[in-house]
This record gives sequence, structure tokens and C-alpha cells, in this order.
Amino acid sequence: MTVTQTTMEDRLSGLRAWQREAFEEYFRRQPRDFLAVATPGAGKTTFALTLASELLQRHAVRAITIVCPTEHLKKQWAEAAARFGIAIDPDFKNGQGALGRQYIGVAVTYAQVAAHPMLHRNRTEARKTLVIFDEVHHAGDALSWGDAVRESFDPATRRLSLTGTPFRSDINPIPFVDYVQDGAGVRRCSWDYSYGYAPALEDGVVRPVIFMAYSGEMRWRTRAGDELAARLGEPLTQDALSQAWRAALDPKGDWIKKVLQAADRRLTEVRKTHPDAGGLVIASDHENARAYSRILRQITGKGATVVLSDDPTASKKISRFAAGDDRWMVAVRMVSEGVDVPRLMVGVYATSTSTPLFFAQAIGRFVRVRKRGEVASVFLPSVPTLLEYAGEMERERDHVLDKTPSDDEYPEEDLLREANKKKDSPDAGEELPFETMESAAEFDRALYDGLEYGGGAAGSSEEEDFLGLPGLLEPDQVSQLLRKRKADIRASELKAKARRESEPEEESGPTHEVLAELRRELSGLVGAWHHRTGKPHGVIHNELRRACGGPPVAQASPPQIRERIAKLRAWAVGQK
Repeated sequence: MTVTQTTMEDRLSGLRAWQREAFEEYFRRQPRDFLAVATPGAGKTTFALTLASELLQRHAVRAITIVCPTEHLKKQWAEAAARFGIAIDPDFKNGQGALGRQYIGVAVTYAQVAAHPMLHRNRTEARKTLVIFDEVHHAGDALSWGDAVRESFDPATRRLSLTGTPFRSDINPIPFVDYVQDGAGVRRCSWDYSYGYAPALEDGVVRPVIFMAYSGEMRWRTRAGDELAARLGEPLTQDALSQAWRAALDPKGDWIKKVLQAADRRLTEVRKTHPDAGGLVIASDHENARAYSRILRQITGKGATVVLSDDPTASKKISRFAAGDDRWMVAVRMVSEGVDVPRLMVGVYATSTSTPLFFAQAIGRFVRVRKRGEVASVFLPSVPTLLEYAGEMERERDHVLDKTPSDDEYPEEDLLREANKKKDSPDAGEELPFETMESAAEFDRALYDGLEYGGGAAGSSEEEDFLGLPGLLEPDQVSQLLRKRKADIRASELKAKARRESEPEEESGPTHEVLAELRRELSGLVGAWHHRTGKPHGVIHNELRRACGGPPVAQASPPQIRERIAKLRAWAVGQK
């Protein structure tokens, strides 16, 4: 049957502008392979199923295979397809026989395909098939996975690849994705249509995100019995940063308790305008996830929904939470990618996984808009890598081949395997590298639209200002409000500085308040220099130490910190 223009217009009438534009681009060329890159929360599923419906109406294809990362997403795709009148079997098993006559296609995982590629190749060859690859970057999670995907779906009539994050931390090529060599001889992935976070935010398709970063003093005992201390948020060696970060996330310490309390206060504010708004804590492992749930019960008086990767009821728990109005869900990774829970408006990034891919996917859980004016808030440790990712939300990224991973880069599949690992008890021969002795949380700064706010003399009262932001604001209103508060705080800092300079320092030595104020002033200047030069915070601090001498900021005296502040101001004037 030839579809009429009216029928097609009916299908297109409910699409967002980008979805319609991508749809029209596809049917203008009707390629065998098409890669659509759209920011998490933009509506890739609706676009793909509208396109699939049209191809079925035109008899260009007669079967559909949807390949996705997780078991839960198989069910989510099947439910979405049913709303388009497309019957998809999400429970298809590699060992079963023919597909039931009531179904026009199946939803399978990348792991399922890799386990039996010839089965899926035979199914693909049997009928004219459209294959939809959800979050196609997972097809490159291992060379064997990529080979299996190619073998299984090379005979497909059409292939539609979707991703919100078309980049990886390794150099495994993604099957059926074209790579184009740039002027430097580096191959980069080439997409057919792209819709990034910045235009999606401008169109009101996704929510703006305010990041709340927390620093603090950490103290721990090593396996050898030595006691060490460091301040999260200041320049540290990789080993010290890793251990301080882990100490912060340790449920036995006060850092995570303080941050969860702050996040819950923010959720209370948001629920004044969105009564069903929910929060999500993304944990490093199963043991911490359960412990965070207990802390949330102490804070709220109610238990949290805990979703673990080896729980056979995980999909049902996610669905119940999505449809309900409970405050909190805690997960290891089940909700870090693709899962659609639009009422999630507050998040806590309580995991040590630090690749840009994982971070982008995790933040994608909070940007799915229901109506204009919604604002998402994500709480995270004051770790340079995470702060850089948060400050670069609008920057487009792509998958690059022909690069050599640095020593501190690990393949994405290893990190995700570690994140999914069940750690109810230590592995054989595995010992804790250290024991957390003490951890304290302190509000460091807020980040929004690539700019930093906070780190000034206002202290805890400033934190309360951010926690109390209205839950219903347009993106430009958020910017205006934060800029005004930043100006007020800066004026307060200048007055305090004038008082300090007019009053000689006492011989008895500086107070803790003076040190804290100087550190915050230096931190704010380093943040501004980072945005001007693009250099990471840690690099800037190291350059200051080389120029001025002295120990790390945590051990520096007030004169040493003032010297670095003066040096940084001199650099800024010199660059002008």
C-alpha cells in the first residue's frame, strides 16, 4: 500500500521540530545507514518509531529488530512501539524458535546478539529488516561485540543508529558508522543528523541543569597503617584524589550524609511546584547503594527504591517509581542510560566512574522535560574532571579513532563492568586499600551554563540560596538570578577584602576563617582563569606553585595564598 500524504502528516504532526527535520532528511536520501545524534531526553525513541512506522507503511521493510544496552530498555522500547501500533517482542530468547505471529519484530540486547550472531543474521536475512541500534556506541564495547553486530546485521535492508553520546574512551570502531579523516589525519565519526544539548535547551526540549559541587576535608588510614589527609577540591596527586574521592563517598563518613541532606532539601523545594518530583542517587556499587538508602530513610523517614543490576525485579521497580511519587531511587547503573523517568529532577552523582561517556549518560537522566520552566539540580563531588564535564555540557563531542589512550584512560567496558560489579563481600584476596577515618562536606560552588557561581565569603548561607532556588524557572531566568547573586557575593567579598587590607594581620597568626576565605577567593579566580584559558583547575594550581613556590593550597599559609592570588591577577592583566 502507498501511504497518502495525509497519513504521513498525521504521523508527523506531533513531532518536535528536530524530529521532523531529521525524518525529512532521512526520506530525502533514504540511505541504508543513518546515524542520528540527539542529546539525552530529546526524543530519539519517538523519532525512530515514527520513521519505522513510515517504512512499514511503504513496505520498504517488513520486520524490525531493536538492539539496546539493557534488559529494561527492551521492555521500554516494546511499550513505546505498541503506542505506534508496532508489536515488538521484548522477551525473545536466543534459544527459542520462530517469532510469534502477533509480533513484527524483536528487542534484544547487544550482549544477546554477541552470544549468537548467526541466529540474528538468519533472522535478518529471512525478511526485509530495519535494525534500530539504541545507543549504538555500545556496539563498540568490545571488538568481539562489534564483530558480532556486523555479522548479525550486515544483511539488513535498513539500519538506523541512535546515540546521545557519540564518543568513547577507547578506539574501538562502532559498526555501520562512517569515519571521516580530518585535516590532521584523525578519523572522526560522521553523523547524518545532530541535535545537541545547547539547541535543545534553547528550544525548551530539555531542562537546564544546575550542578552543586561539594568539597571538604578527608582523612583515611592506608593498608600500611599510615593516616593521610587531603582536601577534596584542591590540587592532588591521582592516588590522593582517588582515595579522597572514595572517602567522600564512603557511607560511614559525614560527606555523603551532608550532601544527601542538601539534595533532599533541594528536592523539597522543587516539590513545591512539582509535587511528584523525584531524586536519583547513582552509586558506585551495591553495598554503597543499600547504605545510601538507609541514610535517606534516616533523613526522610521513608525508604528509597533500590535498583541493582542483578535484581530480576529491577525493571518493575523502575516502572513503579516512574509512575509513582516516591522521593528517592538509588541505583548502581540500571538508570544511568536510556531509562525514561521524566519526574527525576534532583540527582546525586555518588560514583567514582569518571569517563565523559558515563557522566553524560548519567546527567541525561535529569534533563527530560515535561513542561517549560523545569530546572534540574545535580549534586557532585568537587573533582576537577567532573567539574570540567559539568562546565562543558554544551560542547559537542565526537568519537575519534587513531588516538592513543593515555595512561589514566581505561576502556569504557572495564569501567562499566566495575560499576556493575556486585560487592556485597570482597573478592578473594581483595582488601580495602584504606579505611575512612573522617569526611566532611562543604559547599564549594555551583555551575550553570558553563559558568561558576559561589566559592565566595558567603559560606553556608550561599548554599541555602542555591538550595532554595524556585523549581520553575526559564533558562534565562536562572542565568539572570545567578548573575545577580554572583554580583552581590562579589560586592561582599570586595568589602571584606578592603577591611582585611585596612586592618593589619595579628601577630598571633591567621584564623581558620581567614584561611577559608582566602582559599575560596583563590578558587574563584582559578575558575575564572579556567574559563578564559581552558586549562584544568589542577594545571592552574600547579603553575601557580611553580611561579610562587610553597606547598599545596591545603598546607599553604595566608601570605602564600595571597601571593598566588596576586600572581593570578597579574596574569589576567597581562593577557589583556
